[in-house]
Amino acid sequence: MPGFDVRVNANASGPWASGRAGRALHDYSDDVEYQVARKGEQMVNARLRQVLRHPTGYYQSKISVDRTSGGRYKVHDGGVIYGPWLEGTGSRNSPVTRFPGYATFRRVKPQLDRQAPQIARELLARYRSRGLI
Repeated sequence: MPGFDVRVNANASGPWASGRAGRALHDYSDDVEYQVARKGEQMVNARLRQVLRHPTGYYQSKISVDRTSGGRYKVHDGGVIYGPWLEGTGSRNSPVTRFPGYATFRRVKPQLDRQAPQIARELLARYRSRGLI
């Protein structure tokens, strides 16, 4: 049977060997997640400015980005008691009352998913220009 043997000798040097590239990629990944979450926070606040009829500012002030226990980022309303009602997922929404909710988070999520690759590309270009990756 035809075949051949391959033997490779390699010497590790440079950013991969020192671990600098791995750290940079980890930092890049974390930065992308954070920037996407911040963009989501901005989009939620922009949508709330459009849909809220009598805004007091309290609910919007509670929209924030926090790191979860798993190390991921989450955009949330801080557990405001009437948050589920405004979102339309509460027990007092339609059909109990006529108010169906604004579905702010549910509408922003697909829009943010479409913008996330562009955010990642822009950050990658920034990391490359600094020579980090």
